[in-house]
Amino acid sequence: MKIAVIGTGNVGSVLGRRWAQNGHEVAYGVPNPNDESISILLKSMGPNVRAASVKDAFQFGDVIVLAIPWKAAENILSSGVELKGKILVDCINPIKEGLKGLDVGLETSAAEKLAAWAKEASVVKAFNSVGSEVMANAVVASQAATLFICGDDLRAKKTVSKLGLDLGFEVCDCGPLTTARYLEPLGMLLTLLVVKEGLGSRIAIKLLKDKQGF
Repeated sequence: MKIAVIGTGNVGSVLGRRWAQNGHEVAYGVPNPNDESISILLKSMGPNVRAASVKDAFQFGDVIVLAIPWKAAENILSSGVELKGKILVDCINPIKEGLKGLDVGLETSAAEKLAAWAKEASVVKAFNSVGSEVMANAVVASQAATLFICGDDLRAKKTVSKLGLDLGFEVCDCGPLTTARYLEPLGMLLTLLVVKEGLGSRIAIKLLKDKQGF
């Protein structure tokens, strides 16, 4: 699968690296593909990874992963990038500076706003309620962490579920994109537990039920 990752921070770098290790083709969309720091980062990821301009990365990817700050999302999606027929994976939690709450929530969500800005794409909320260290290794306390996803396009959710399974997660489809109104506060909670309560970065949520599978 061709995957474009927009963002080279903790989340973007881990996701791209792991998918490349699983045989997917990954292009990082960055402002300057020839930047030396980007070259050093990508060399450590193997042959399935390359750098591209943001516009070229959107054109390349069948799946576009947004792993960027909330404040940057609208500008990128309105910059003339290719969106038609794309699956847009929204990893963003719209957290205010200083962890002072969510910028949007409960009556709408960042994911729904992204869908309005990217009308030609199929938006799936995913990877917002797990930390980057759990993305690197989804087994926590000897169990696969749960990856919660939501979206309105069943085909797109099936694709994103497969990408989650590739990384070792147990995937739970939480329904339509409006469910992101509750998944984003969940992401906020995990962030507070890690940063404010000092529980460490290797924490994750596991959905338990009597019958195996979702």
